[in-house]
Amino acid sequence: MKFSPDTTHKIAVFRALQLGDMLCTVPALRALRNSYPDAEITLLGLPWAASFSERFSDYIDRFLHFPGYHGLPEQPFDEAAWDAFLVQIKAERFDLILQMQGNGNIVNEMLENLDAGPVAGFHSAGNHRNEALFLEYPNGISEIEKHLKMLENLGIPSLGTDLEFPISAAERRHLQESVSMPDGHYVCVHPGSRGAWRQWPPAHFACLADHCADQGYHIIITGTKDEAPITAQVIALMKRPVLDLTGKTGLGEIAALIEGADLLISNCTGVSHIAAATRTRSIVISMDGEPERWGPLNKSLHYTIDWTRDTSFEKVRMALDNLLSSITAH
Repeated sequence: MKFSPDTTHKIAVFRALQLGDMLCTVPALRALRNSYPDAEITLLGLPWAASFSERFSDYIDRFLHFPGYHGLPEQPFDEAAWDAFLVQIKAERFDLILQMQGNGNIVNEMLENLDAGPVAGFHSAGNHRNEALFLEYPNGISEIEKHLKMLENLGIPSLGTDLEFPISAAERRHLQESVSMPDGHYVCVHPGSRGAWRQWPPAHFACLADHCADQGYHIIITGTKDEAPITAQVIALMKRPVLDLTGKTGLGEIAALIEGADLLISNCTGVSHIAAATRTRSIVISMDGEPERWGPLNKSLHYTIDWTRDTSFEKVRMALDNLLSSITAH
């Protein structure tokens, strides 16, 4: 390895992004922990990711809130918060900072200017760095595989591409106590996602949900409170009964629901990665034109449909029937 475990005691991982992005880095975090079992690994991320760090405490020891920076869209830049972060981060003196944010535009220089330790990760045209530490940012491959390749460039071997999503006993208990679950098999439908442009039409979700109900499945609608308008549209368009859990479950409870479901139907968003982690069959609608990057890797359990290239609803329904048939076959 290019950074010896004997001298690499403090590692920072910079990835200030949302749930789906973070779940795709779990295989890389697993590989990192395996190669540096005694190192303190710190995640530099968005505020919400403090809970992500707690959930994946086997791989992450500490969390530091990254306050945003000029040109990064995930959160507004706060100069006072940045100045405080700069003082804090300089005092850390990391032995390695992994740039897992993206192709290196903006963030490579930003991380180097922190003067908090050596930086390694991705680079691309216009911001090339030392090739021993930086990998050319790859396009056209899975986000999961992308970060494993970056670590392999540093001599850190992969432990596989499987996703994970730990669910606590308290979360399972809370779900059982707070929700009257239907008897029998059920399908989860999650029609929301961050950004309206990434949402499949509610009428299509409603048709697939009714189709599953016609096959004898109970239908459970999930979503955050902010997604209530779109889940309400889906329910209004459905002809069959549905259990609406919009805004009634935390992330762990949603994961437990998906784990117990026969099938998930969703946009290509955080819950689709949870289904990959729990090995729950899924129909995933890709609205961003990058199914090869964000779609689940297991093609026998998960069908990812690139709606930007093919808007055939009939093909989606046929994919659903194939998955339902595979369930009954088992």
